[in-house]
Amino acid sequence: MSTAKKEYKRITVKSLVEMKKNGDKISMLTAYDYSMAKIVDAAQIDVILVGDSASNVMAGHETTLPITLDQMIYHASSVIRAVNRALVVVDLPFGSYQSDPKKALRSAIRIMKESGAHAVKVEGGSEIKKSVKRILNAGIPVMGHLGLTPQSIYKFGTYTVRAKKEDEAEKLIKDAKMLEKLGCFGIVLEKIPAQLTKTVSESLSIPTIGIGGGKYADGQVLVIHDLLGMTHEFNPRFLRRYMNLYEEMGTAISQYVTDVKNTDFPSDEEQY
Repeated sequence: MSTAKKEYKRITVKSLVEMKKNGDKISMLTAYDYSMAKIVDAAQIDVILVGDSASNVMAGHETTLPITLDQMIYHASSVIRAVNRALVVVDLPFGSYQSDPKKALRSAIRIMKESGAHAVKVEGGSEIKKSVKRILNAGIPVMGHLGLTPQSIYKFGTYTVRAKKEDEAEKLIKDAKMLEKLGCFGIVLEKIPAQLTKTVSESLSIPTIGIGGGKYADGQVLVIHDLLGMTHEFNPRFLRRYMNLYEEMGTAISQYVTDVKNTDFPSDEEQY
């Protein structure tokens, strides 16, 4: 006998843990500006990630490394002003938390105070344990991120699937349990084998969010520009495009150019 799923007027970190317990899948998307966040939030998304992927899709960088803490705060502030329901999680950018727990705390505090965000996300496991602990001890909610960690791209040299080897998989499981024990409220699992996602998800009481991690995660996340087909050259196996905005927007803009050149725009009805 099926039971009605709980309706949430506002998503909190407690809501996500409750959703996992109840078997309700968690929906998560990125957003980086007010207008897009307004649309995403109105569509009843559970979590909005202000990702350091803004470095790629908003600024055109090859990696996520160049984006700064100030830029992340700017994007997060824009998103927060649009949101009524979703939990807003903000990536701590590369260099703002990895090696110095005190700097990690200062970075997290700046994001929370200056943007009004609800939580931060960090990449890594045992390597950043002290930083995670310092942030959590200040009462700031933290989401972890394991598997493919884009901020470490130059260490690995490739964006291929992670944790296929037994020793790497064992470390990922150990790191996931460590992050839960420290007090993280959830963990993103990026580009790892689906069966490993299943193992990790079943071993934790906090939710896992997959991106290229298969169907066994407690939720899924995609970059909004990828989902809408705006980044037409990016074609990983895990990506499902729900629109082809690259072509649709291009067609609309081309028509506008033609109408202006032919003096078809503005018409008599479109002027004062």
